[in-house]
Amino acid sequence: MTAAPSVTAIVADAEWLAHRYDPEHDAFHFRRVARAARAEVPFLTDLHLGEENAPVVLRRSDCRAAATAQGAVPAPLHFLFHSAYCASTMLAQALDQPGISTSLSEPVLLNDMVGWRRRGAAARDHARAMDDALTMLARGFTAEEAIVVKPSNIVNPLARGALTLRPEARAILLHAPLRAFLLSVARKGLWCRLWCRELLENYLADGFVQLGFEARDYFRQSDLQVAAVGWLAQQQAFAALIDWAPNRIASLDSEILTRDPVAAVSAAMDHLNLAGDRGAIADHAALGRNSKSGTPFAKGERQRDLAEAEAAYGEEIAQVVGWAEAVADQAGIPLTLPAPLLTR
Repeated sequence: MTAAPSVTAIVADAEWLAHRYDPEHDAFHFRRVARAARAEVPFLTDLHLGEENAPVVLRRSDCRAAATAQGAVPAPLHFLFHSAYCASTMLAQALDQPGISTSLSEPVLLNDMVGWRRRGAAARDHARAMDDALTMLARGFTAEEAIVVKPSNIVNPLARGALTLRPEARAILLHAPLRAFLLSVARKGLWCRLWCRELLENYLADGFVQLGFEARDYFRQSDLQVAAVGWLAQQQAFAALIDWAPNRIASLDSEILTRDPVAAVSAAMDHLNLAGDRGAIADHAALGRNSKSGTPFAKGERQRDLAEAEAAYGEEIAQVVGWAEAVADQAGIPLTLPAPLLTR
């Protein structure tokens, strides 16, 4: 039998993805995922990577000691926080450039940190584990690479904490305009409407929704109103983040990203202080394919999808947008975020 790699060897090798955190045993689960394999999937989840039946389980303290003993200068770590249905996966993939930056799209490790906090983790214990989790994620394939982490949007309640733990980190807050977001939810059908309700349930458990509603009010809201509440909660939090650290955080509108992805990726690289040839961005495979399916974009595909959704759901969405704008006005939430990477 081949001997299992040592803790030092695993921590030193970025192919060993820090995949899960087990708070009961205070241990990280690692699975080996080559860079090429990561580029082939939209998210670093078991659904897309396949189940790992034999992860390597290492005590968190041993991982921290190994990282400290190696004495290497930590790789720059940055974040791409998003509010869903805003081409965040495409942007993350476009920022994955060997020798320049490594992207981690929705690592489950951070979801575990959310779940543990929600189950009542002590704040100090959680902060220590989160610090080590970020260290395990910030391992590039080469010494020159920065790391760009795109968490799932269920991690948004931890955004400020993560940025506090990494004071040199910069962040991009990617969001779709309210109407475009609701069009995406409507056209994706029942499963997406249910997902929006699940997201709101989680945000309520995290104390992330500060809009003045009582708990019973959500039972009286339509699916698209619930989706709008989730969008408003994230917009409110994003605006507060920018106000908290304006020199480190920039916003990006998904409509600007999809209209001119080359300019948007270039601006994102500038903001994150990433090196690299800006002239090569247009040739990146991520800009010419569907980030979820991997199939090439058909000309006008996105515009047709939105037009069809507008025809089917436009009247309902117009009513919800008007309602949400009134809620935003009352709560002081900007419908357009400040500190844009690019303007229209």
